[in-house]
Amino acid sequence: MSCWDLGKGHYGPLVIQQKSEVRSKRRTNSCWFIHRPHPLTLCLFSSLQGSRDPMFLTGVSFPPDWPVYSETLIKLSVYGENNGHHWLTSANFLGSSSFSVTDLLKSKDQQLSLSLRTADDSATVGTVVVSRMKMGEIEDGEVDHFTTDMHQKCTLVYESSHGSVNDKDNGPIMNAVFKNAVCKVYRFQTVDSKWMLVREQMAECTLSFSIPKQLIALYIQEDTCRIQELKDLGELSPHWDNLRKDVISRYDQIIKEYQDTLAELEKLTGPLFKPSCSKGQKYLEFIPINLHTQRMRVMCPRKTDSFYDVVTVGAPAAHSQGFKNGGLQKLLSKYESEKKSTAYQCIYYPPEQTAKAREILCVVSQLQPHISALADQLLQTAQQSSSQPLRDVLKSLEEKTEQFVHALKDELVKSALLALHAARPGYVSKCQSSAQSSPARADPHLSTAEKQHSVCNNVDGSQTPRRESRESPVHSDSIPHHKEYDEEEWASASLHGNHASLGVGMHNIGFFPDIRYVSIFQLILVEILLKCVAEVAERARRSVSFVLLQEAACSTAQGLQLQQRRDAVFSQALAALACGFAMRLYAGLEDKGFLRQLHAVGLVAQFESLLSTYSEEIGMLEDMEVGISDLHRVTFRITEAASEEAVSLQPTVSGRRDHYTVEVPLPHHAFQALPEELREGKPLRVLPVLFNVGINEQQTIAERFGDISLQERINQKNFEILEGLPCFQTQTDIKELLDTLGQNVVTKKRKNVEILWLAGMICRRMNGIRLTSCKSAKDRTSMSVTLEQCSLLRDEHQLNKDYFVRALDCMRREGCRIENVQKNIKCRKYAFNMLQLMAFPKYYRPPEGTYGKVDS
Repeated sequence: MSCWDLGKGHYGPLVIQQKSEVRSKRRTNSCWFIHRPHPLTLCLFSSLQGSRDPMFLTGVSFPPDWPVYSETLIKLSVYGENNGHHWLTSANFLGSSSFSVTDLLKSKDQQLSLSLRTADDSATVGTVVVSRMKMGEIEDGEVDHFTTDMHQKCTLVYESSHGSVNDKDNGPIMNAVFKNAVCKVYRFQTVDSKWMLVREQMAECTLSFSIPKQLIALYIQEDTCRIQELKDLGELSPHWDNLRKDVISRYDQIIKEYQDTLAELEKLTGPLFKPSCSKGQKYLEFIPINLHTQRMRVMCPRKTDSFYDVVTVGAPAAHSQGFKNGGLQKLLSKYESEKKSTAYQCIYYPPEQTAKAREILCVVSQLQPHISALADQLLQTAQQSSSQPLRDVLKSLEEKTEQFVHALKDELVKSALLALHAARPGYVSKCQSSAQSSPARADPHLSTAEKQHSVCNNVDGSQTPRRESRESPVHSDSIPHHKEYDEEEWASASLHGNHASLGVGMHNIGFFPDIRYVSIFQLILVEILLKCVAEVAERARRSVSFVLLQEAACSTAQGLQLQQRRDAVFSQALAALACGFAMRLYAGLEDKGFLRQLHAVGLVAQFESLLSTYSEEIGMLEDMEVGISDLHRVTFRITEAASEEAVSLQPTVSGRRDHYTVEVPLPHHAFQALPEELREGKPLRVLPVLFNVGINEQQTIAERFGDISLQERINQKNFEILEGLPCFQTQTDIKELLDTLGQNVVTKKRKNVEILWLAGMICRRMNGIRLTSCKSAKDRTSMSVTLEQCSLLRDEHQLNKDYFVRALDCMRREGCRIENVQKNIKCRKYAFNMLQLMAFPKYYRPPEGTYGKVDS
């Protein structure tokens, strides 16, 4: 016999046991035969005698592969919970009853009322009502089989861990990425006394692990390339060479640690999410905490189904590294100050300059092979008889070459090239000899590093170097400037001369666009162009690599750890974002307006945070702010999958730290139905925003005795980002919501959760992604998600006001969120106590009996 857990009510689960099966699988014309493949779905309402609160409701669905026929006998057993001990024991057995499928289908309205009997059949302990549930066939009165008293107790009518009947949300695309779904269905009354079915579905996501693993591999690849770039700088003076060796050693250390982490992750099997109790484990630091998707689908009579999605995830933060010294926002600010204080060892470039250097390096890496490929295509096209293809390729080649030249015209490339020239052994020796021959330039108090820094900071030799105090070194003008001196002329002339050669080459190649005049001369010019591009690219690559050497060399002892922290936080944030993007894309494949917005504007990703601005959660929020801000470096691209196999439908990541692209594959039929711009692979931008409102007792302390400026700054900054999107300002409803949000952001009001409600409404009106977080996405997040769902039912689907609190309590007691708690800590209790809940806003408090002191 097999046993089904139907979900806990007040007295633990009802268990259905299949007592016997039909030996013959013959077909029959009987109206009671259950036609396959539709499963049998039952709603079970139990009433126990002698109980303070004796009623609870649950449901079960037999999937198609179960041999359930009209002659099948089904046994219901009721067990009670005993102080949290395992419920399926003889000591907790309360009563049982049996019926056949034929009995159910022959009964009036396909509903049975059965007596629950003790094990020895000596007494009746209660009753159980069994009713067949017709999913997907809801009309007026059709499923209204329950009494008023029953509705007043509970509104959960069905639950399953295997999806549901006629499930529109579990197609091949969804099933490839979203796994282990838990489904709950409720029935609520509307203001006009009709009934709606509400289905909650929570699922894990394969991207919880696959995105971080891909990112770690990319981190390793990037740092390995960085080491090679530093080696390719060529011979440097002893001072710079020692700094280079030190930086290479640091990169080697990062690579080794990341390789070990990746090896550990590759060994993992089992659940597709990191439970909250594992948030501090070092080898899991790149994995998002408790990442799940949640979809609410609303089915109303004679109305189109509506659905609402949210991604729940623990705040992207470096829990394994701790928050003793704050989070990324604070640490990065401190890091920049410390870099300046150690700048006597190297040339200090501000963050915007190093960011520019990475951008140039990325552009060069992307455009050079593109130009080479177009040049090859040009040579092949020249052998054809048509001139139009030749013109098209030539135009593309010209555009890419112009982009290449434009990128290298940046002043940073010139200054970096001069700085690299000044770091060569011969140049430094010459400057040192000149300094020793001039008494005015000699300073016995300067260290070797300071002398070399002074020499490199005065490459023109036109003024006496300033003495830089060890306590307060001067560095604000430490980037070398180009002057009219022979020693630097070669560098500047070479770079700009090659720029000019590129332009002349393109002009000459395009001089004879007619196919009749293609000559060996033009083919030679193509070769010259490629050689010129390669030479300029190499010089530019070395110069900006020298800038990045300075950044790494100036870093403090904590620089390595800070990079790892930022990598880990970004990994968690990107996994959650990719999960949300895939879910939103799959749901919007037939929504032409959404698809147009996707390529014309981008996608808003609104992160809702419930962290307090007190103690360790300040550091978490600082980590989260930087991690979400870094998501602006991400673009998405939709591609056509090689097949419809699950492995071919997995999103993939490419790029390096300054820019990543996530490719989301679709099956052939879905891909071909997309607008042309999306099929062409246009990068799709993401607009990430974060709003935070702390709601717990620690936030009460922060508001009364501490500092909430971090929360205020985050909310103001991200409101300005939303407000600055003119593409949505034409929508009146969004503009009104933005105005109200702006007023709430500047209003001094404690625990102003209306900020979160308004931001969520705006995000949904913008067809965006909603992501909700607290420390572990388990307790406070559950309160927020269930409140949002019931608010949507009230505001968008006319939920009867008498049902609001009842629906809220039911979702928190019986719904997907309590299942999430069970998955994380093996206990069906939210981690709150009564004292904590007194500080919570009213509608963020769970029902009695669902919370307690637990390890979370």
